[in-house]
Amino acid sequence: MAIPYSLVMTVYNRERYLSTAIESVLRQTKSDFELLIWDDGSTDRSVEIACNYAQRDKRVRVVAAEHQGQTRSLKAAIAQTTGDYIGWVDSDDAIAPTALEETGAVLDADPEVGLVYTDYMVMDEYGKVRGYGQRCRIPYSKERQLIDFTIFHFRLMRRSVYDLVGGIEETFERAQDYDLCLRISEVTQIQQVKKPLYFYRHYPENVSHQQRMQQILCSGEAVKRAIERRGLSDRFELDVQIVSRFSLRPKQSA
Repeated sequence: MAIPYSLVMTVYNRERYLSTAIESVLRQTKSDFELLIWDDGSTDRSVEIACNYAQRDKRVRVVAAEHQGQTRSLKAAIAQTTGDYIGWVDSDDAIAPTALEETGAVLDADPEVGLVYTDYMVMDEYGKVRGYGQRCRIPYSKERQLIDFTIFHFRLMRRSVYDLVGGIEETFERAQDYDLCLRISEVTQIQQVKKPLYFYRHYPENVSHQQRMQQILCSGEAVKRAIERRGLSDRFELDVQIVSRFSLRPKQSA
């Protein structure tokens, strides 16, 4: 019997948060899924943790690979899955128990929808929820996607749509999901589930300044390519503004 849902989790040195991420998937109200955990050459206990779950739950499969970066790992992991619907969960985040059930219901109900995404909550390094995600407050439109990556964070898409647009583009070291969603928005309808079914963990060390700059540059390249594909190059050019913002937040005890 075919498995309808394939979830992918790429891991690189996430032993501190990995169990929380895996357990959030295993608590899904929809149980007919596979979870492929792809370890990208971790040097901590990530592989051991993942394998322990695989031994206890036959829906979990672990691939321990050499380090090649998130983009190539994600593409390789998806290629080894079989479900008609594809999604992924970051190894330091978590999903709500009904995430698969509610997003899958949208795809089941409307064949014109090729991707569905949910609202999300931001949590800190200790798992304490800090508030509603800002990006999910922005209404989705194909045009707005050119300046705001609103399809953030949990997404479930049809494999047929993923294949149609060519899947993950390996040239993007960062913002590979933004590039993918821009291409998907050009071939299918996208729908939002206005519930926070994803928990995005934000903490100082998860994105360095160098990585952030690389993400901005890759996002800009994704938008430039989208402008060309959509035949808008004679009307628009991308203007990137990097703005520093400062804020104070209460210190958390360890």
